[in-house]
Amino acid sequence: MSQLHVSQHPLVLHKLTVLRSVDTDHRSFRELVRELALLLCYEATQDLNLMVQSVKTPMGQAQGYKTQDTIGLVPILRAGLGLVDGVMELLPSVQVWHIGLYRDEKTLRPVEYYNKLPTEPTVNVCLVLDPMLATGGSAVATVDILKKWGVKRIKFVGLIAAPEGVERLTTAHPDVPIHVAALDERLNEVGFIVPGLGDAGDRQFGT
Repeated sequence: MSQLHVSQHPLVLHKLTVLRSVDTDHRSFRELVRELALLLCYEATQDLNLMVQSVKTPMGQAQGYKTQDTIGLVPILRAGLGLVDGVMELLPSVQVWHIGLYRDEKTLRPVEYYNKLPTEPTVNVCLVLDPMLATGGSAVATVDILKKWGVKRIKFVGLIAAPEGVERLTTAHPDVPIHVAALDERLNEVGFIVPGLGDAGDRQFGT
């Protein structure tokens, strides 16, 4: 699991604890998801490529840097939408596309129902956003789509992962780093992460 990166940042640990609680209401839950997305995005983008850039300050010239990479966000509908705003606070110029997948409750396999990617990639790095890496089916399917599209660098950013989901994603795509706030114990018999936080989509949107 060398590609798995579990944040140890104190703010991430604190906010995730509040997020898990059954006493956290929908409004607070959405805000916490946004804040966690920003913090996790910061950690997930530490290896972006840079180029030297000179800038004029009020006191003279300073040598600085500019990111060379172009970045796209791919939230997996619908729960992944909650992570977008936080990431866009840190990366306001990113492009955003949506891939719609739902999990068949009988087979636990992903079913694609929405995909509006352009004909050719317009970025060289994609961040796949989904709060929960549970069975890993949706994440694997999304990365499959992006690789066929032609994206060379892909990262997964989420809140909580199960060992089963991490194993499935790293087995299928060992080149995809996984950035999460926590690695939990296991999946239950219906594919939910334990202890997890319940259904991330329902808790965000009050459904």
